Amino acid sequence: MAASLPNVSVIIPAYNEERSLPLVLAAIPAGLVQEVVVVNNGSTDRTAEIAAQWGTTLVNEPRRGYGSACLAGLAQLRLRSPDIVVFLDGDFSDYPEEMPRLLAALREEDCDLVVGSRVLGNAQPGSLMPQALLGNRLAVFLLRILYGVRYTDLGPFRAARYARLMKLGMADRTFGWTVEMQARAALAGWKTKEVPVSYRKRVGTSKITGTVGGTLRAGSKILSTLFLLRLSGGGSASAPGVEKI
Repeated sequence: MAASLPNVSVIIPAYNEERSLPLVLAAIPAGLVQEVVVVNNGSTDRTAEIAAQWGTTLVNEPRRGYGSACLAGLAQLRLRSPDIVVFLDGDFSDYPEEMPRLLAALREEDCDLVVGSRVLGNAQPGSLMPQALLGNRLAVFLLRILYGVRYTDLGPFRAARYARLMKLGMADRTFGWTVEMQARAALAGWKTKEVPVSYRKRVGTSKITGTVGGTLRAGSKILSTLFLLRLSGGGSASAPGVEKI
């Protein structure tokens, strides 16, 4: 008897993404996802209206911040408790049609977390700003030194087992969300994997790396998250199940 397909939900944090959101939603593979949650993170354009028109589950989270939006999306999913949750940016920089790659790694290799690596994949020239690449390299270096896990990217396109993620203790409400997940996964002994994904120039200007101030704030938050979480003694970075150096 064939195994039943997992119940998959997608969370899309969105702040002023009226131009890109329809492109993202149209590219999600048909029949693969049971629910799409769009978290309107204080948008001042038609993002919420477009999300509703497309039949998504709309969540309004006025507290600005990438982590705030992701946490609000996870809270909404408590009503249905999917098997897997996929995080996808709303700016059309990710390729939603590559979602099966992430889901296959979760199922076939029995992983808890799969991160889409733009570094290992096909990134369009200019899609990753120099400051973003530099910050990314420093962050994954610290993940290796402080947590004993090897990554190439903090890519936002990722998939995790929902029940386990809800027990992970995620708390960051701003720029540290992605690296917090990877660090906490290491401390919890999760089995993780990276898969190559494609990446293109986003529609519009980045709210983080598009400005010097945004880049500095993001970088400082990522670094502080890594050091403070490691110092807090939240678990053993050498626990079994995490891909080690």
